[in-house]
Amino acid sequence: MIRLDNIGKQHGKQILFVEASAQLNRGEKIGLVGPNGAGKSTLFRMVVQREHPDEGQVSIDRGVTIGYFDQDVGEMAGKSAVAEVMDGAGPVSTVSAELKELELAMADPERMDELDKLVERFGEVQARFEELGGYALEGRAREILSGLGFTQEMMDGDVGALSGGWKMRVALARILLMRPDVMLLDEPSNHLDIESLIWLENFLKGFEGALLMTSHDREFMNRIVTKIIEIDGGELTTYSGNYDFYERQRAQNDKQQQAQFERQQAMLAKELRFIERFKARASHAAQVQSRVKKLEKIEKVEPPKRQQTLLFEFQPPPRSGEDVAKLEQVVKGYGQRRIYDGMDFLVRRGERWCVMGVNGAGKSTLLKLVAGESQPDDGEVTIGGSVKMGYFAQHAMEVLAPEETVFESLVNRFPRASQGSLRALAGCFGFSGDEVDKKCRVLSGGEKARLVLAQMLYDPPNFLVLDEPTNHLDMATKQMMITALANYEGTMLFVSHDRHFLAALSNRVLELTPEGVHKYGGGYTEYMARSGHEAPGLRS
Repeated sequence: MIRLDNIGKQHGKQILFVEASAQLNRGEKIGLVGPNGAGKSTLFRMVVQREHPDEGQVSIDRGVTIGYFDQDVGEMAGKSAVAEVMDGAGPVSTVSAELKELELAMADPERMDELDKLVERFGEVQARFEELGGYALEGRAREILSGLGFTQEMMDGDVGALSGGWKMRVALARILLMRPDVMLLDEPSNHLDIESLIWLENFLKGFEGALLMTSHDREFMNRIVTKIIEIDGGELTTYSGNYDFYERQRAQNDKQQQAQFERQQAMLAKELRFIERFKARASHAAQVQSRVKKLEKIEKVEPPKRQQTLLFEFQPPPRSGEDVAKLEQVVKGYGQRRIYDGMDFLVRRGERWCVMGVNGAGKSTLLKLVAGESQPDDGEVTIGGSVKMGYFAQHAMEVLAPEETVFESLVNRFPRASQGSLRALAGCFGFSGDEVDKKCRVLSGGEKARLVLAQMLYDPPNFLVLDEPTNHLDMATKQMMITALANYEGTMLFVSHDRHFLAALSNRVLELTPEGVHKYGGGYTEYMARSGHEAPGLRS
């Protein structure tokens, strides 16, 4: 359906693709992977012809429809969310808009003299709407929005009043409703809670068209794709299998290539020693010349291109008391809405609680209460003796000094630390080379989150309270964090929609439901086995 043949592409001095080739066939579901800046979004834009390759060509079969979702959703206002979604379905959206205008006109007392004409036109437009499958389309649009977490009120409200994250979901819903022959989805899992993520997962598994997507959520990728295309060093390499298979295969290939490289280097060194030793002897001139020619003809084996992800090791945190945080008969509400009514909860040293609950269940509110960012209406929140808390929430990024560089912010936070250790820290969290000289004001949301986490974890507290710490982190940084936190000796209370993160780090689960609070000993994997579902809003 879509072929990239010997693509070459350069942005400024950065070479993205060199004679790169790949293809997407009918019905295939492919994950596109590669380090940040490798060219994933550029590849998408070349397929939809927003950009063109410098060399080679992108070929698309005649008549193939493509739906492209990216992070730039553009302006949305003046329509309901459901109307905005239906707009992506083509002519039916125009007919739908006229139908609504006619309904308002027929109900307007000042236009009673036009009623016969309006009724006649309404009949014509309604017939056309039915012919285009309009009523079924609206039902499907609402079903998709519901799957992505929208209430009926949000569906019918002005899309302009929604936050950026919810507008992203509207833009995604447009593509899903469109059901094109090919979907290109650039990070569709961003901004989704776990229930919406699992709904989208099932939708895409049932999608009969072809799919090419990026995602920083490895579990999401694993369950959907059956092939991986990797961008690395300007080349495109295709692997059969899901993300886990690709990772194992890539590691095995790298290991074999490294072994070949080392064997060749040893052989070359031996040959060069012989040449150096005997080049001045006339009796060995023929042998020396023969070996020189042999070396000139040898095809050099390159070492594996990919740099290993830096590992970050925690310094041991100070020991806290046994009781780390305690909620007793806590009452909390906003306006008329009661979130907690007599909540009791105890966090003990060494426990790693992940908090599960549907949107609005009170996950972030609980973390704010524990962190002292919010006060209970009644009851008590007590933090134990010798507890040194680190709290990460999205607003934590606002404390970064805009005019400081990444490196300056680390130096100012840890003036006694060596520059080498701080550069290593920056590298672990994705700031390598010149990126440490970026001003904080120009950092993306994801980069700010990484910097705040780096500052928090370098001199670790003994109690980490983390609200969605993995948002915007790429897979390599996320895996580094999981590896580091797995060896962390302190206590954790966290919210995350990343199932790999949940399974790897939790040893307790607190489930918040309308029926009450449920506590599970054992981590997220045991929670799934005992509850029969992956999240409270879902039932098996």
